[in-house]
This record gives sequence, structure tokens and C-alpha cells, in this order.
Amino acid sequence: MDVLISGASIAGPALAYWLGRYGHRPTIVEAAPRLRTGGQAVDFRGPLHLGILEKMGVVGALRAVETRGTAMRFVDEHGNRQMEWPADLAGGDLEVLRGDLAQILCDAGKETEFLFGDRITALDETPGGVDVTFASGRQRTFDLVIGADGVHSGVRRLTFGPEEQFVKHLGYYVATWPIADEWGLDRTSLLHNAPGLMISVGGNHKDPSKAGVFAAFASPALRYDRRDADEQKAILRDRFGGLGWLAPRLLAELDRVDDVYFDQICRVDAPEWTRGRIALVGDAACGATIGGQGNGTAIVAAYVLAGELAAAGGDHRVAFPAYERRIAKFARGTQRGGDTTGRFLAPRTDRGIRMRNYINNKQWFLDLTFKIASGRSTNLQLPEYAF
Repeated sequence: MDVLISGASIAGPALAYWLGRYGHRPTIVEAAPRLRTGGQAVDFRGPLHLGILEKMGVVGALRAVETRGTAMRFVDEHGNRQMEWPADLAGGDLEVLRGDLAQILCDAGKETEFLFGDRITALDETPGGVDVTFASGRQRTFDLVIGADGVHSGVRRLTFGPEEQFVKHLGYYVATWPIADEWGLDRTSLLHNAPGLMISVGGNHKDPSKAGVFAAFASPALRYDRRDADEQKAILRDRFGGLGWLAPRLLAELDRVDDVYFDQICRVDAPEWTRGRIALVGDAACGATIGGQGNGTAIVAAYVLAGELAAAGGDHRVAFPAYERRIAKFARGTQRGGDTTGRFLAPRTDRGIRMRNYINNKQWFLDLTFKIASGRSTNLQLPEYAF
């Protein structure tokens, strides 16, 4: 079958790999002009995630670029340590930069056609396929269309309805941008809080001369242009402008960078993931911005979706419902980890900050946190799909 996948981040290339293994012809359309590089570190946990990566034959390549986790050290305005998460807890069993992961997954899918710098603007399902219109003006017909285009999925909007019906704001925003490493950070991130605010700087494992800024702040849902970087920078300057510690230096770097990531912490609650010949996978179906194990879930979901299509002989009417039945409960369970991320990073009160620091300095609590995260990532039995 000819299968169009929207999105070249994680779920899209993983799905394309498996579809190619089963003899289909996957095409990935990506709005960016090229594959995105860099980005924050992402991790995988437990035998379920690693087992699927092993089946894909990419673990060796991922180990070659793994970041090995980063210790999260919360400090006061003078740089004194208040609380620390060790690198192995923060980084899971395998941690890599998002851009490295996307590149390795794309390289693995040798049968995949890529359409960069374009996006889907219209979908018209017919008895024989889906007629697709792209922003570039080109038109093509595919047997199936899969939305792997993140929490702000265009495929979901075109097929199921506006984003507001499915994306729940969880009370926080996050931002990242690059900076030179002036602090010799290596495998450490330094984080500083004020009520409802967190700003941090962490080392870059691929290039010791570089670092990355990560910021989070509590806020009701904001109205802003997601494509206007200047407006997003203005929001960050306004929110963090009075903060001490390293904040003035980190904010000053906004004047010199173009690649700023800014988005809400949110959860995608889509009651159905498939309709006719169109399906959602990864964050488009069940995203949680941070802390919801979205990358591991995307890898699992891609494996199951392609496997159910193979088991059904390509009949989407059988495969799509089976895919949802097998993966939905597991995926929605992993999402729950993202519900508390904002409150952990940036408690809204001084007392909340003190309580977070106190409890996270207890080894028993760190052990419990790791156990809960590991349990969510392994709570699924998968079949061995035949090629």
C-alpha cells in the first residue's frame, strides 16, 4: 500500500520503518525544510521500549550517541545545592538528543520517500483511498494517511475537529534555546526556582562548548502566534525579567538566537484515533508534552499499528480498531506522568518549592518515583507480528 505519514519526528519515521519491513511504500511529509537536529534529550525505559528498538536494529547507533543522562541540580540564587536528581534517574535506560533519534530512525527506513518543506492542507476520503492536497499545490492519492504530527496535529484537525476539542492545557509553558557553555556543565543541569518559575542551563554532550537553556513558568492558557518567535521571546523576558541567579545572562542570549522552542505543557485527550482510512499515532493521538514517556509510547504505537495492518492483510477496517484496543489503555497510562511535570519543575509557592526539595532529597522517594515510571513503561504485552 501507499501510506502517507505526516511528521518526521519520532512516531512517523518509526512507523515508516515497520511499514517498509512489511512491504508497503511509506511517504513522510514534514513541514520543516529539513530534518530537525539538536533539541532536548529524550529517554527510553525498560524492556518494552528497548526490545522494540532492538527489533529495529537501531540500539547500537543510539548507544553511540547516547547522553547517559544529566543530573538535575536545583540551586538557590547563590548557586548552593538544594536538591538533585541523579543522572540515571533523569535519563532512563537510554537517553539521546531528539534530533539524533529522528536521524537514526529516518536512516533506518530505507524504503521511505520524504517530502520536506510541505504539509497537508486537505484530505478527501474516497472508496479507493484518500485524495491529499498539499500546501505546495501538489495532489496525490494514498491508500492510508497517518497523522504523526505531534500535539498540534494538522491531520487530527482536518479529520476529527479543531485542536481545542482535544488538547488540555496543564497550567504551564516551557521554552528552550541554545547558549555557549560558560560554566563547565558536562553532565549536569543547574536549575533555579522562584514561585511559578524555573530556569536552567545544562551541558551539551555532543559539544562541550555548547549548552542549552530550559525554562518553565506557570500560567493560564495564553493567546500568541506559534510562528512568531519575537512574540514568544517577549513573553519569556516579561515572565523571567525580575529573576536573579543566572537568569539575566540566559535571557540575554535570546537576542542572538533564532531556534527557540516555546509551547504549553499539555495533554492530548482524543477519544478515537482512527476514522476510515486515516489514523493518529504518537503525540497526535495521546501526547503529553513533558514527562509522559511520549517517545517510548510512540515507538510502541508505531510497532503495533504496522503489525496490526500486517496481521489484517492490509485491511484497515480490521487493523485500526485492533490497534486502538491493544495500545490505548497503555498509552493513556503513560500520559499521566506528564500531569505533574509542571508542578515538579516550578511549584507555585515558596512552600511548594521547599516541600519539593525536601521530599526529593529522600532516597526512598527517588526509588519510588523510578519504580512508578518503570512500571508505566512496561505495562503491556505485545505480540510477535510475522513479516
